[in-house]
Amino acid sequence: MKDIRELMDDPEAYADELERRWNGLLSYRYIGRTYASMNTSDDDIDETVALRHDMRNSTGGLLVAPIAISAPESGGYTDMEAVPNPVIYSCQLLDPGKDVKRIEVTSSEILKQGSRMGYSRSKIVDADNPDRVIALVEGQGAVLATPPEGLGKMPLNELEVIDSPDLPPLWKVFGASLRPDGTWTLPELSTDLASPDAALHIGPQHIALEKAAMDCAAQFAGTDRLQMESWHVMFLARGKRGPFAIHCEAAQGADGKIGVRLLMVDEGAQSRNVTSASALMRRVD
Repeated sequence: MKDIRELMDDPEAYADELERRWNGLLSYRYIGRTYASMNTSDDDIDETVALRHDMRNSTGGLLVAPIAISAPESGGYTDMEAVPNPVIYSCQLLDPGKDVKRIEVTSSEILKQGSRMGYSRSKIVDADNPDRVIALVEGQGAVLATPPEGLGKMPLNELEVIDSPDLPPLWKVFGASLRPDGTWTLPELSTDLASPDAALHIGPQHIALEKAAMDCAAQFAGTDRLQMESWHVMFLARGKRGPFAIHCEAAQGADGKIGVRLLMVDEGAQSRNVTSASALMRRVD
């Protein structure tokens, strides 16, 4: 697996590699998130995300991972202008959206952006009723490198996933698994889970971390009827090898709330800390 930064001195090879890696990355394609800023198409690109049942929890409320993938909030940098690296991500879920069919990212703002660090925020709304706010998201991102000039938009390579009762859960699609000792893990790094800089992408991280958090909270509370309300993630280091193990612990809060904190480590790199996360959930009657 090649780190795209190795091709900085060859603009044509860089562009070819970016297209190959962007279209091979599973995160956005499986969730159904497209970007007019990145892709070309004969038709207008629909940037809304259709919600499937595999994007919902046991109560019918929204999972946070599809929101986090739809609006990654890495400081406003795109792969056309930088090799971006997320640092901090935050999502406040205001509405579980049980009857929402599509979400849309709106009110996107670059709050501050420099040559090496940026800060951005957005709203997630019901695409069919934009006055209905589903979530508030914000984040911080860093620039690892600046790509060659003149990169053009890439052909749209959509992956059609049709909603049905037979769809597997997101965690299974992205390769997460539960070890006999109760530890959730992601497998060794592969191209469909890696960003162009050859590190574990945020998509599988959000999905696996949320699954581990929900599982940990369900065991602690004695019920899986839980709804995520707040999600905060700090990306500490680039995941380069794997397997990636997730350690978690739950804590009781007031008014039926449960908190979980998580730490993902890269076992193939001497168990280096990769990502830290915290979740706040509430019981659903």
